[in-house]
Amino acid sequence: MGRTLENKKEIVADLKETLSQSTLALVIDYQGLTVSEITDLRRRLRPSGTVCKVTKNTLMGIAIKDDEKWQPLSELLNGSSAFLLVKEDFSSAIKAYQEFQKVSKKTELRGGVLEGRLLKEPDVKVLGDLPSKEQLIAQIAGAINALATKIAVGINEVPGSLARALQAVADQEQSGGSTETAAVQDSSTETAAVQDSGTESTAEGDSSTETAAE
Repeated sequence: MGRTLENKKEIVADLKETLSQSTLALVIDYQGLTVSEITDLRRRLRPSGTVCKVTKNTLMGIAIKDDEKWQPLSELLNGSSAFLLVKEDFSSAIKAYQEFQKVSKKTELRGGVLEGRLLKEPDVKVLGDLPSKEQLIAQIAGAINALATKIAVGINEVPGSLARALQAVADQEQSGGSTETAAVQDSSTETAAVQDSGTESTAEGDSSTETAAE
């Protein structure tokens, strides 16, 4: 009797430890599954980091008794229960179970618990339709690569844009300098014309003086 009690304590402790590392718990009715089929289910779930526990409802009830996060599971503890305890990639885990269910044509999903909330079968299906962890990583990586490409293109265009801007300034300065030179030349021409006019006036004055002297 003592040994059986000790084994139960070990099972409960193991359940508590696994639950502490899980974000989602699903409960299925595994009645009718063979040992090889349960092994196949566990193999399918393994890549998503999901553990399949086949244990008595009473032991799971003890494991969740003092944990508010998992207490809603108590509503699903009836019949032959297997517990799919998902660490993080719940979308992949749900898809893996659905594929197994489709092939085996056995088991029934009763529901689950996520962050203290009781989930019915339709809720679980919605979670299964979300992108998997790998898909999300791929989408994020694609977005980052696209952004990096845009930044690289922008950086590559900076020297060309800067060169064009400098050339425009140089052209503007050159154009302004030519205008000023032309203005100076025009001013010099006007000054020369005035000087020539003054010279002519002086010459006329001298001529008048000479005439008067005669």
